[in-house]
Amino acid sequence: MVVQDVINHLEALAPLYYAEDFDNVGLLVGDINTTVSGVLVTLDTIESVVDEAIEKNCNLIVSFHPIIFKGLKSLTGKDYVERTVLKAIKNDIAIYAIHTALDNAIKGVNDIICNTLGLENKKILIPQKGTIKKLTTYVPLGNANTLRSQLFKAGAGNIGNYDNCSFNTEGVGTYRGNENSNPTLGKKGELHEEKEIQISVTFNTHIESKLLKTLFEHHPYEEVAFEVTTLDNYNQNIGMGMVGELKNAQDTVKFLAFVKEKMNVPFIKHSEISKNKIKKVAVLGGSGSFAISAAKRAGADVFITADLKYHDFFSAEKEIILADIGHYESEQFTKNFLVEYLSKKITNFAVVLSTTNSNPVKYL
Repeated sequence: MVVQDVINHLEALAPLYYAEDFDNVGLLVGDINTTVSGVLVTLDTIESVVDEAIEKNCNLIVSFHPIIFKGLKSLTGKDYVERTVLKAIKNDIAIYAIHTALDNAIKGVNDIICNTLGLENKKILIPQKGTIKKLTTYVPLGNANTLRSQLFKAGAGNIGNYDNCSFNTEGVGTYRGNENSNPTLGKKGELHEEKEIQISVTFNTHIESKLLKTLFEHHPYEEVAFEVTTLDNYNQNIGMGMVGELKNAQDTVKFLAFVKEKMNVPFIKHSEISKNKIKKVAVLGGSGSFAISAAKRAGADVFITADLKYHDFFSAEKEIILADIGHYESEQFTKNFLVEYLSKKITNFAVVLSTTNSNPVKYL
């Protein structure tokens, strides 16, 4: 197995296409064709994590946070980023970062928090726009079922909790091939009419190349007529944060104590206790101040996130309780999740959970 094989598994879980524009995800160091001896999974790639990879014979580090975030203009070892990258390169260790691609995945960072807290009826808090497309094509009646089923097999036609979704309209197609044509039906140089079905299916943007390849392979015509359009719909399976519900409403103070225990945090910073009971809970791992308004619109009683500033807490305005549990703490179980996921996909070598505590924030 080579590095690219591991990447394929990771990107099936969290396609990089849906990472935020500001982010730096993917293979940051190394060669995709390197044979993998072992995989070390970590939240952060720092020097001590590279040392751990060397000790455990892992030549691929799968990291949640990217060690290279801004452009590097030199590699002289003047700071922890350059020292980490240099050590990885010297020891032929590849580094892959998944970050906001996993943040935006339906089975990602925020789903992990929801599951840890036992939330039900989970939904994306801030769904992405512009990530759903529609393919429309025209095919002879006799070929419609085969082509449609192949498009479904390639991943088209999934809408929320439904699959194999399409819209089909019967009509008549016309064409006339020139002297260089080789029509499947009809004769070159003659106007031909054919009863056809117009098939329309939606799909997530990251499978567009795969879907068009399938279309061309299974469509009977020499020249395939098709249209791809980008829809303005919100994608209910991709986006930042999540909102869910407790099975039973809980006393607010007891709920915050429950969060502290389940998320293994030393303390919680929170806004005024303006609600006696908690039922609906919004979560966003990492820095989440930008999503306060979305949590309010969702009707959440509490918003659990990290990195809230002093003035952010004022924006609660008694409508919601804001709870800052810490950046590392909100994402700490991500590496356990990735180890479990990769271990199920890869069985011929070790997928190792890093034991390095990379949290740069310390408490008295």
